[in-house]
Amino acid sequence: MDSINLSNTEALFSKWGKIALDFGIKVLLAIVIFIVGRWLINIVVKWINKILTHRDVDKGVISFITSGARITLLILLGVSILSKIGFEAVSFAALLASMGLAIGMALSNDLKNLAGGLVLLITRPIRVGDVVEAQNLLGTVSEIRIFHTILITPDNKKIFIPNGVMSSGAIINYSMSATRRIDRSVSIEYGDDFERARPVIEALIKSDSRILSDPAPLILLDRLNSSSVDILVRFWVPSEHYWDVTWDFNKRVYAEFNKQGISFPFPTVTVKK
Repeated sequence: MDSINLSNTEALFSKWGKIALDFGIKVLLAIVIFIVGRWLINIVVKWINKILTHRDVDKGVISFITSGARITLLILLGVSILSKIGFEAVSFAALLASMGLAIGMALSNDLKNLAGGLVLLITRPIRVGDVVEAQNLLGTVSEIRIFHTILITPDNKKIFIPNGVMSSGAIINYSMSATRRIDRSVSIEYGDDFERARPVIEALIKSDSRILSDPAPLILLDRLNSSSVDILVRFWVPSEHYWDVTWDFNKRVYAEFNKQGISFPFPTVTVKK
């Protein structure tokens, strides 16, 4: 009896050992397939990117196509690995089909974002490199991917905006026009003369070659506030010089007004007995 039990135990261990060995080999092969597959996918994506770049395809389109190709190839790689481990491709496809409704509901937002990405690429309200404002966020378009658009803010933060939101909301594209208007408000004290401040501002505008003469700059008396006289200054510059000219103008107005003895206002409180 003992010899029979021992024989059965040995047979059981032998059977399970063979199963474990076969499964281990499949897992090792799956790991190898995964590593090699990821390497090949990177090569294919780089190859696609290189071809599209040489054909002068828009960077946003390139980013969309390459990210889509990467996701598709990764899905195929996953199916291949599961098949190697032991899942039959037909059974796996049937499982996916039966879960189609649930997956569709779970990925409804992703499908909206995918559709939004297609809308962005077809209508092209933005391109890679454009400075835009969307969802009250300002930044430079870094990438337009399948599901989201990446903005880089002026302080170098990376923002991911879903394409569904991006395509359905308002977008201000500051790079689409070659020129932009700068509006500045310059305040002086009531004791100073507007007609004295105007030529100083005009001279500052004319001395900056980045400021366009057409359309002509405007210098207007805008508001009479409780403690200041506000002068509205408007002029046009090439879009790429917008911020540099804005900061330079502020600095030069401050320096020149001090030099000319034109005073800047500040709140005052008069106390009477």
